[in-house]
Amino acid sequence: MRLVSSRASKLLIAAGLASLLAACQSGRTQVASLEAYTPDPALKTASKSNLKGRVSHACVVTQSKLQKVEETAVAKPCGCYADQTLKSLDSGEIQSYRATGYFNDSAKAKALNALDSCKLPRPV
Repeated sequence: MRLVSSRASKLLIAAGLASLLAACQSGRTQVASLEAYTPDPALKTASKSNLKGRVSHACVVTQSKLQKVEETAVAKPCGCYADQTLKSLDSGEIQSYRATGYFNDSAKAKALNALDSCKLPRPV
C-alpha cells in the first residue's frame, strides 16, 4: 500500500468534499465557490476503487458534521452512497468527475438518489 503525503491527503479530502457538496446542491449552482477549486490531478488516472474511496470519505466528513455524529456512525451508509453513486454513473459522468473533481448535473441527480436510497440526509 502506497503512503499518501499530508498534502496529497488534503487534496483528496478537498476533491471529495467538493464532489459531495456539488452533488447535493438542490438545483443551486455553487460556481463562485468552485471557481478557486483546482481538482487533484490524480483524479485523471485514479482507479474506480480509489474514486469510490474518495466519494465515501467526503460523504463521511460531510455527513458527520451535518448530523453531528462521529464519523464511524456514518461510515456504512456513506459506503452505500459511494457504491451506488459510482455504479450509476456512465462513462461521460465519470470522465467529467475526473476532469473537474465534482459531479456534473446528471451525476448530481444520481448522487441525490443514492443519498435517499442509503437513508442519508441531503445537505441544504
